[in-house]
Amino acid sequence: MKQRSAFFAPFQVRSFRFQWLADLLTSWAIEMEVLILGWFILVETGSVLLLTLFGSLQYFGTLISPLFGMAGDRFGHRNVLCVMRASYATLAAFIAVLAFMGVLEPLHALMITAVAGMVRPSDLAMRSALVSQIVPPDRLMGAMGVSRTTSDSARVIGALAGAGIFAALGMAVAYVAITAFYLAGLALNLFFVPAGMRFGHSGTAKPSFLREVLEGMKYVRRTPVLLAAMALAFLVNLTAFPTTLGLLPYVAREVYHIDQTGLGTLIAAFSLGALAGSLTVGFVANRLQPARVMMVTAVAWYLMVLLFVYMPDPTTGRIVLAAAGFCQSLSMVPLAAMLMRVSEERYRGRVMGVRMLAIYGLPIGLMAYGGIMKGIGFVGTATAYCLVGLVLTLAIAVWWRKELWPADAAGNRR
Repeated sequence: MKQRSAFFAPFQVRSFRFQWLADLLTSWAIEMEVLILGWFILVETGSVLLLTLFGSLQYFGTLISPLFGMAGDRFGHRNVLCVMRASYATLAAFIAVLAFMGVLEPLHALMITAVAGMVRPSDLAMRSALVSQIVPPDRLMGAMGVSRTTSDSARVIGALAGAGIFAALGMAVAYVAITAFYLAGLALNLFFVPAGMRFGHSGTAKPSFLREVLEGMKYVRRTPVLLAAMALAFLVNLTAFPTTLGLLPYVAREVYHIDQTGLGTLIAAFSLGALAGSLTVGFVANRLQPARVMMVTAVAWYLMVLLFVYMPDPTTGRIVLAAAGFCQSLSMVPLAAMLMRVSEERYRGRVMGVRMLAIYGLPIGLMAYGGIMKGIGFVGTATAYCLVGLVLTLAIAVWWRKELWPADAAGNRR
C-alpha cells in the first residue's frame, strides 16, 4: 500500500496533475519531431554524418542551459517554461508551412533543429525544478519517477504515432499534429500551473546573470555528491546515449533493413523499458537509496547496450533495447531526484542548469561516432563506447565512494 501511495501521492497536488499532462503532450510532440526529421534527413541525403549532425544540433543549447536555470530561479520556472514551449510551437508551425508548400529541404530541417536546439535541452531541467517547487519534499522521489513517465511514454506513443502519421498522411499533416500538441501543452502550463516562487534578492540591485550562474557552478563544485552525479551524467551522454538515441535510424535502415515504422518500434521498445523503469521508481521510491541505485544500474545499462550491438535481428534487438531502457531510467531518475533533494532550494534551477550542461556530452559523442564509424564500423564503435563508459563509471564509483555508497551518505537520503 505504501508503494502504491508513493506513486499516486504526487497526483494529489492539483498543479502537478496539470504539469504532468502538459509535459506529456510536449514530450509526444518532441518525440514525433525527432523521429520524422531524423528519417527525413537520412532518406533524403543518405549521409550518416548528417544524421549525427542532426542528433547533435538538438542539444546545441546545452552550453547555455545554466542561463535558463538562472532565469527560472529569477523569473519563475513556469514562466520560462512557457516561453520555451511557445518557441517549439512556432518552429513546428514553420516546418508545417514549408512541408505544405513542398519546399522543405534537409538544410531547412537542420537549421530549424539548430534553433530549437538552443532552447529544448533545458526543458527537462525546467520540468524538474518546477516539480520540486510544486511537490512536497517527502513526495519528490516518487514525483520524479512519475514525471519521467511523460517522456518515456511519449517515446513509445510519439514514435509509433509519428511514424504512422508520417507514413500514411505525409510530413505536413504530421507537423500540424505536432504543433497542436505543443500548443495544448503550453495552454495547460500557462493557465493551470501557478508561476511558483521566485528567489530574488533584497534591495534594488541584483547580481548579473553570469555571476549567479557561476555561483551555481561553484555550489556544485563544492558539493561532492553533486559533482559525482554531474560526472556520471556527462559520461552516459557521451558514451551510452549516442547508440540508442542518435544512431537508431542508421541501425533500422542499414543494419536491420527496416522502414520508418520499424524504426518507430525500435524507439518504442527502448522507451517501453524506460517507462517500466520510471514506473518502478515511482512505486518503490520510499525504499530506494538513490546514489547506490544510480551507479549499479548505470553499469547494467552499459552491458545492455553492448549486448544490443551484437543482436542479429530487430526482434532480439527490441528485447535488449527494452532492458537497456529499463536500466537507463533506474539510473537517471534517481540521479535527478538526488540533485533536487541535496541542493538548497534557491540553487535548484542553477543546479539543474549545470546538469543540462552534462548533456553536451551527447553531441560530442554523436559527432565523434560518425567519424569513428568510417574506420571501424558501427559494431566496433559502439563496443568501444560501452567499454570506455564501463571503465569510467567504475572509476566514478571508486573516486566518490564515500558520497555514493554508505547508506547514511547524502546521496542516499530518501
